[in-house]
Amino acid sequence: QPFFRSIGLYRFFLLFDVHFNKHTVTMDPDELYTLRAQFWLGHYNLCIDEGKAIARRPMSTQLKAEREEFVLRAQLALGQYDRVVKESSGADKSPAIQAIGLQAQFETTSDESARQTIIDTLKAMLDSDASSTSLQLTAANVFLKYGMTREALQCVHLGTTMEHLAVALQIYLRIDRIDLARQQLELLRQADEDAVLTQLGGVYVSIASGRSTVHDAIHHLNSLSEQYGQSPVLLNIAAVAHMTAGNMDRADGALNEARTEHGCDDDADTLVNTVVCYQHMGKELKDIEPFLLKLKSVHPNHAFVQGLVRVEGAFEREAQKYAVKA
Repeated sequence: QPFFRSIGLYRFFLLFDVHFNKHTVTMDPDELYTLRAQFWLGHYNLCIDEGKAIARRPMSTQLKAEREEFVLRAQLALGQYDRVVKESSGADKSPAIQAIGLQAQFETTSDESARQTIIDTLKAMLDSDASSTSLQLTAANVFLKYGMTREALQCVHLGTTMEHLAVALQIYLRIDRIDLARQQLELLRQADEDAVLTQLGGVYVSIASGRSTVHDAIHHLNSLSEQYGQSPVLLNIAAVAHMTAGNMDRADGALNEARTEHGCDDDADTLVNTVVCYQHMGKELKDIEPFLLKLKSVHPNHAFVQGLVRVEGAFEREAQKYAVKA
């Protein structure tokens, strides 16, 4: 299956401060619209620049805190882990900011004991601060990376914000519950049908639904790219859409653009999707292996790599049973 990032899972954004009261949704526009849009569309450097540009504007304490969170999340997405850890440390930092620092630590260690300690710390933070939606979101991201799908869903299933709805949508797609993902999409549409967040949710559901609807996803992706510009995130989603449609050449073109024009030679999503695309294109192992080797080298903790290592290990063990002894 083509890889949905992490989605990953991290490709949605909260356009508004949304409050749910039974079936009623109210939205309060704020000054972080562009900041969020740049982040969730994968324009991380632009997100950081926007965060700096609006830092001196008068805004509420809540929005100032949220601005800081998004800037840190953009730095995290760019792999600036040491910087994130440094800027999120200190007793004066909010639990939401501290959680982003914990995620940065999680990303940089492969030590199982250290990772479990981070998980336990996040659980304790959630128990002591059940109202922080940002903390819940970061915890969900870390739990997903650790394979704790149920715990991740518990963090966002109430749909307190649009971003929670969007992450829940992707979790449901991950566990093959497209019916529940469609319910989340409907809630997003009720909140704001034209929001970029809602458009991205529709793209993911259309891709997951197969060839019958994937062309709708491609159309929406083209519109987003024309309006906001291409990014590695949009190019990878486009590649997945084209693979679903059976157009491997276009998928390869999108991935090649991500590598050559956006510096994504080491990007995990681009590497995984390239491997998948090349397999569908029937390319030889000598063409695929360089991407696999780089993926294993640069991203040893990635779920795709860990799954591949388990399969390779199982194959080797079975092969030894039937090896011809001299």
